[in-house]
Amino acid sequence: MTEEPAGGDLSRLRQLNAVAVLRELRGDQPLTLTELSKRTGLSRASTEDVARDLLGRGWLAEVAPAAGSVGRPARRYRFNAGAGRLLGVDVGGHKVLALVTDLDGEVISQARLEIDATAGRRARLAALDRCVAKALRKASTGADGIWATGVATTGLVDGTGKVMLSDSLPEWSGVDLAAHVRRLVPGPVRVENDCKLAALAETWRGVARYAKDVVFLLAGLRTGAGLIIDGKLHRGFANWSGEIGALPAAGWQQAPEHLHTWLERTGAVEADGFERVFGAARGGDEGALAAVDEYVQDLAVGASALVLTLDPQLVVIGGGFSRSADVMVEPLRRELDRWCLRTPEIRVSAFADEGVALGAVRLALDEVESSITDGLRP
Repeated sequence: MTEEPAGGDLSRLRQLNAVAVLRELRGDQPLTLTELSKRTGLSRASTEDVARDLLGRGWLAEVAPAAGSVGRPARRYRFNAGAGRLLGVDVGGHKVLALVTDLDGEVISQARLEIDATAGRRARLAALDRCVAKALRKASTGADGIWATGVATTGLVDGTGKVMLSDSLPEWSGVDLAAHVRRLVPGPVRVENDCKLAALAETWRGVARYAKDVVFLLAGLRTGAGLIIDGKLHRGFANWSGEIGALPAAGWQQAPEHLHTWLERTGAVEADGFERVFGAARGGDEGALAAVDEYVQDLAVGASALVLTLDPQLVVIGGGFSRSADVMVEPLRRELDRWCLRTPEIRVSAFADEGVALGAVRLALDEVESSITDGLRP
């Protein structure tokens, strides 16, 4: 790293140096000043100045010398993940899930509340309040201990954290979700579409960590997509990227109806009915197999359009239905083979329906990390 500021902006240079040091210390092993200096390309004096500043801010902690060390041991530093807490919230059609994590994204507590899909705006916001309070209580963390919050929601979200449009939850359109959550926690709040954040979670800690171009398919009671292009979450000009399901010809709007039809025919209309469809298909039931196959055929139309447009390295299946991906992957691969010039690798998320909340945590962490370059402490 160059230590001479091109424009004489010493403050900006210090910020960049701090980012470089923190990046190296986000690994598992503590490092000495000499090791940090070599890895960052900074002089030892600059490295020491940065470490001293970050210690004062609470971002770093000094590691005690190993037992039995001879002489004066070199000072070692690690990233202080326990300095603060992050909050990630997924406000879905049938549940609210809240995660409290440390600054490395390790989950400290979680709370989940089931909610009726027909619940109105007030009931859903009240469930959000209760879920967040429960997660904070389980983490023994006060609201003022949360450095930043990420919130995931169905629908289209603008840059201020307001839901512009929600087809699946009509009363949700127009909700200023960021403003509501700020009444619960005082730190910065960022809101994003759930499919986008699920894709972000996969590239952060999921099956897409090695991939730069990814199509994420949220397969559940509704269908959506999140796009990763050149290693970054793609939002689009107006934050509407991935909304191919709005096009009726894409097949996603009617896809779940094939599963509904089988449920109605068999009388399995309970909340776990969809699991019964996939379970019956797994067991060889011809009607269930046909229903899943028709569902996948519709899913593949929109997925093929995205694959043909982006030519991704990887397609990831996530969402609630990903628990039954064993009966979906091969039919989907056959359909992609049919329509696409090249079928990318298809992988299944390990997060199931918790990936969205984890992506919300990543969004909160992005906010915290950006505060370093702004010269601010949360």
